[in-house]
Amino acid sequence: MPTIKDVAKETGLSVGTVSRVLNNRGYISEATRQNVDRAMKKLNYQPNEIARSLCKSTSSIVGVIIPTLTNPYFAEMTEHLEKALASNGYQIMLFTSGNSRNREKDIVMECRKNRVAGIIVCSGVFSTVKLAELDIPVIALERLKDNTSFSIECDNYEGGRIATKHLIDKGCRKLVHISGVSGKVMPADKRKEGCMDVCQEEGVDGISYNTTEEEYLNLDYLSLLDRIFNENPDVDGVFASSDAIGAEVIQCIIKKGKRVPEDVKVIGFDGTFVSKLTSPTLSTISQPISEMAEIAVSTLLRFSKKKPTTTNIKVGVELIERDSTR
Repeated sequence: MPTIKDVAKETGLSVGTVSRVLNNRGYISEATRQNVDRAMKKLNYQPNEIARSLCKSTSSIVGVIIPTLTNPYFAEMTEHLEKALASNGYQIMLFTSGNSRNREKDIVMECRKNRVAGIIVCSGVFSTVKLAELDIPVIALERLKDNTSFSIECDNYEGGRIATKHLIDKGCRKLVHISGVSGKVMPADKRKEGCMDVCQEEGVDGISYNTTEEEYLNLDYLSLLDRIFNENPDVDGVFASSDAIGAEVIQCIIKKGKRVPEDVKVIGFDGTFVSKLTSPTLSTISQPISEMAEIAVSTLLRFSKKKPTTTNIKVGVELIERDSTR
């Protein structure tokens, strides 16, 4: 593997000069920069970003904390964050927390040690008050905001209303909503609130169930769904707080000998690729995941220059009707 000494030898420059080019320190002529760039490409030399950060106050690395990669929403969000960061010359340092407060605390310390340029926290549990004390730019993405972080979220409440109204407009009168993890403050709570408000306004029966931490992290809701349908045999509409749950709802309904959408209509939330793979395909409330990732990255990069005056951005959602509610 080539080293900085090899680059220096190839260019005929000193190691110190090559280092100044890599770290953008001091005056460097354009000819010298091009000379170093050609040598790096010829030797396929890749600078060690973590090592380079030791020479600077921050690196060109951004820490991203998500609960799990098994959830399609976080997988897609991570992909879009990585693309947005790369287009701005930054690299991603990805961590999965398993929604563990202690794990997230350790991750934050690891980010600080590596002098990350900032941290993007997706639905985490570690207080951003603690993050603010570390003087690291923090973006809370699709996570209920507190008073110290800049947050970006979709309109979860309105999404819950749209999904529920859609089921009612399709003739459903006995609705079940499957919400977030019991005992956890999550964006799904707002979806539940929107759903229950519409049920009350329309005079429709609506009941909500929470999931467990284990079900959420392992994407295994079949036992819960079996209980839900046994307790509510006359349910004719289901609003799932994620596409992953919605996909399993369809499986469970079919196993019980019922038809989707003829007997039970189903709608999910997120707008991930999973909604296109089910049979029948899943209607969903789509979040603009790509747009949210781009906003998160651009805001984080502005943080290093001037702290944004806006503390919360809420983006709209869109109903995508597919076969599960037609």
